[in-house]
Amino acid sequence: MSSAAGPQVPNVRGPVAFDALPGALRNVAYSAARHPGAGTPECPSHPAGPAAGTAAPPDLAGGANCQCYAYAVLAHFGLRVPPLRSAELWADRAATRRAAPPGPLDLVLFDAGPLAGRPEGYGAHVGVHLGPDRVLHLCREVGRPAVWGYADFAARARYARFLGAKRVVPDGFREG
Repeated sequence: MSSAAGPQVPNVRGPVAFDALPGALRNVAYSAARHPGAGTPECPSHPAGPAAGTAAPPDLAGGANCQCYAYAVLAHFGLRVPPLRSAELWADRAATRRAAPPGPLDLVLFDAGPLAGRPEGYGAHVGVHLGPDRVLHLCREVGRPAVWGYADFAARARYARFLGAKRVVPDGFREG
């Protein structure tokens, strides 16, 4: 998956293999404290330094929540997402757009259904669509990155609703 120029984004019809990801993205502990917008420790998916796709994956040694993890996986492929919480991500139209059906490296959101008084997407679980019926995600239940099928999410009340997918807009987010 990598070349001298950096990781290559897979063809939209080709799945992404979990085993081909670097070890730093395959062995990450779940940490609810490591979320976008968190104080120290901050979400490590937006490191300072070289442009996206030219540096090693962000340091996830301290763990991550589902969003920081998903954003770090996308950063590995040179796709940058602003540090949005799930409701902000779902509402975002600058850095992402809705995608149906999901394609490789699209962000997918799951929840238990609408919450009264909360915006759509509030508290949604975020994963990365790898290919047909394969979603890479990090959750408290497993504690480490896992690849599940959509039925695995549907079987759990907190993930029962597939909210939808978001595709990163090339050059839709620039830091600084």
